[in-house]
Amino acid sequence: MRLLRTQCVVAGGGPAGLMTGYLLARQGVEVIVLEKHADFLRDFRGDTVHSSTLELFHELGILDELLTRPHQKIREALITISGQDFKVADFGKLPTQCKYIAMMPQWDFLNCLAVAARKYPNFKLLQSTKAESLIEKEGKIIGVKASDKDGLFTIQADLTVGADGRDSKLRDASGLEVEDRGAPIDVFWMRLPRTSTKETESLGQVGAAGFLVQLNRGDYWQCALPFQKGAADVIRAEGLEAFRQRISAIAPELSEAALVLTSWEQVKLLTVQVNRLKTWWRDGFLCIGDAAHAMSPLGGVGINLAIQDAVAAARILGPALLTDTTDTKHLAQVQKRRVWPANITQKAQILAHKYVLVPAINTKTAPRPPFVIRLLNKFSVLRGIPARAVGIGLRPEHWQEPD
Repeated sequence: MRLLRTQCVVAGGGPAGLMTGYLLARQGVEVIVLEKHADFLRDFRGDTVHSSTLELFHELGILDELLTRPHQKIREALITISGQDFKVADFGKLPTQCKYIAMMPQWDFLNCLAVAARKYPNFKLLQSTKAESLIEKEGKIIGVKASDKDGLFTIQADLTVGADGRDSKLRDASGLEVEDRGAPIDVFWMRLPRTSTKETESLGQVGAAGFLVQLNRGDYWQCALPFQKGAADVIRAEGLEAFRQRISAIAPELSEAALVLTSWEQVKLLTVQVNRLKTWWRDGFLCIGDAAHAMSPLGGVGINLAIQDAVAAARILGPALLTDTTDTKHLAQVQKRRVWPANITQKAQILAHKYVLVPAINTKTAPRPPFVIRLLNKFSVLRGIPARAVGIGLRPEHWQEPD
């Protein structure tokens, strides 16, 4: 069997995995990142790049390169309830370089990171390569077994990082205990043509037929229709015509756009999970991002929390890997640093599911705007609070180049 040796192997070429690999390589650590797909071209992923992430790219000196990629800027967040627009967040006063949220296809975001990382000879990105299982010796994880077009091979490493998402194979193999926090919704994602040229547009609409998220992707809307968990087959059985009518009832101006939906192949199901590991690590092994704490798509915060995990992990673990002193205390420090913002964000999402999203998708009459929404719309100074909560979040990480 083929054998590779490195200081760190990262499973998963998503935001958390690539950022970890890039920042470790930037410090001089030998790192291999495994990505099971041949490219990053997968739609309906987290496309929201928040102000905290843009600030990090600025600190790393690669923001200008990132912003050459196609993107749209959200400077103000609106939501439409029963046909009336309400302003709920203003990102214009955030204490960051970029006072907006960038809507960018995740493949462009990841390609930008991969280009930056490949400038370091100690970084390797192996695509079409899947992490299959962990290698354990005397209770310590010492690497992974992986597979590519030529079959199985072994990668020995001082540290193995599981950044392979909410369905992490390595997390399952590690035996670490997962706590399911429950999610009452699932989501259908789809593309609808966009012709609007309004400067400020609603991010979502709530009506008597439910709730529809609308994300401006230039010449199309990336739309999400949340519904009661487990009801996907029931909705499909009702037929595409009924599905199009549901969209039209929530957002009448999208009635014509919805006609492009002629097959269920155009409608992708996201099974929503909200869970977390009680302990993120074992000796020689660490989980970060969705592998450690799967988030609801609510607020689009998952990608940004995953990147914050990666920054903390690289900052704490890089010096230890370089001096061959990595042990469990360093892994515990990563969890201690990042577990609080992850847990608080999940609690906020659970409350929003219960008191906002579920009532919105189950309403049968034109809903009345909640008091908080009316308050935010009336007093502009208050709109900085949700902007900071979403755009920057809790305990944002920063990068200062090591000595």
